[in-house]
Amino acid sequence: MQKSIYIFFILCFSLLINANAQKAISLNEAIKAALQNSYDIQLVENNLSIAKNNNDYGVAGGLPTLSATANNNKSLSTIEQKFADPSRNTTKTGVDGNTLSAGLTASVIIFNGYRIMAYKDRLAMIEKQNGYLLQAQMQNTTAQVMQQYYNVVRQQAYLKTIEKSIETSRERLDIVKTRQQIGVANQTDMLQSNIDLNALLQAKQNQLLIIAQAKTDLARTINNKDDISSSIVINDTIAIDNQLNFDKGANSISSGLNNNPQLAALSTQIKINQQLEKETKALMYPTLRASTGYNLSSSSSAAGFSLLNENYGPFLGVNLSIPLYVGGAAKKTLTNARINSKNAEVQTQSLSKDIYTNAYKTFDSYKNSLEQLPIETDNYSMAQSLLSLVMQKYQLGQATMVDVKQAQQSFENAGFRLVSLKYTAKVAEIELKRISNQLKF
Repeated sequence: MQKSIYIFFILCFSLLINANAQKAISLNEAIKAALQNSYDIQLVENNLSIAKNNNDYGVAGGLPTLSATANNNKSLSTIEQKFADPSRNTTKTGVDGNTLSAGLTASVIIFNGYRIMAYKDRLAMIEKQNGYLLQAQMQNTTAQVMQQYYNVVRQQAYLKTIEKSIETSRERLDIVKTRQQIGVANQTDMLQSNIDLNALLQAKQNQLLIIAQAKTDLARTINNKDDISSSIVINDTIAIDNQLNFDKGANSISSGLNNNPQLAALSTQIKINQQLEKETKALMYPTLRASTGYNLSSSSSAAGFSLLNENYGPFLGVNLSIPLYVGGAAKKTLTNARINSKNAEVQTQSLSKDIYTNAYKTFDSYKNSLEQLPIETDNYSMAQSLLSLVMQKYQLGQATMVDVKQAQQSFENAGFRLVSLKYTAKVAEIELKRISNQLKF
């Protein structure tokens, strides 16, 4: 009795584990998992953390610096002293000596051609740029997850079409077997029906492999650590947002392109390079530095003119450094910085053109797919009706096997075309929302 109860609990536990493993994953759950686990996002987040850490006046050189120094030297020397009075002459060896020096110095830059301000502004812009890059990576990851998720949905829809055709082939084979039993069907029909059914079964196996590989790609993107074949189950359809427009309205693509984070990051690079110009130009200006501190110096000797010499106390000073000539290096560096700024402007303009061109082409594909969908939906519905009608006629002996195969082929082609068209429209929708910064996550 106890053994039976134990086995019962084991079976229940196994079923519970299997049920959890087979839990369907939604698109939002897949996106959330990818945003949390993506290695690419983690790398960009780390870069943003570094940029935030560097965005400080201390890094820019605007805060005072404080340093302490200490030095202590022991010496063993020979002293030889000669005076006008020879009786005072001295010669000693192995004389102990000690020299001690210590200091505490604080200094601050008062003026260096506004280089500190330009440096600090550049650090702030680098942080802002990394924020845009993180936003762009999150948009890219979200779009990738959506495309892979709906690719699984597409492949599963293909599988359903194949399975529907398999049902028809099995029904056709049953009809042939019945006819053969009563002597109105030949062996050729039987062999052909089996061949057609086996071909569809093979197509199903190939499609199952494609689905498994599509799920593997999705699992890699969301960084799923579970068993891929059992943990990703998708029960969904391809729903298309048909409200997108290019020039006006709440879902305007053209207005959203101005918020493209990749373009914003490159535009920020122009400002970063302009700050580098200011920093380089500041090298040509004088630098004024103020310093204060406390010094201590002590020197002692066992023999010689001075047995002990000490001095200590605070100090206050100002240092002015004027660059007069450094071989023209500063001017050349400034020229290069200006060229880099122009390069950033050219890259921004080029990227902007590419983004708008991609948007136009993708929107054309999106609209074209939406316009074809009603026609293709009607074709699929008619293909289903045709297949059902031909099977009824075939059962009554009013249609041939060739008629059934043609109806099956029309049904399969219509099903594949409809799903492919929906997927194409969905991919175009995802891309439009990605480049216009409208993907939600």
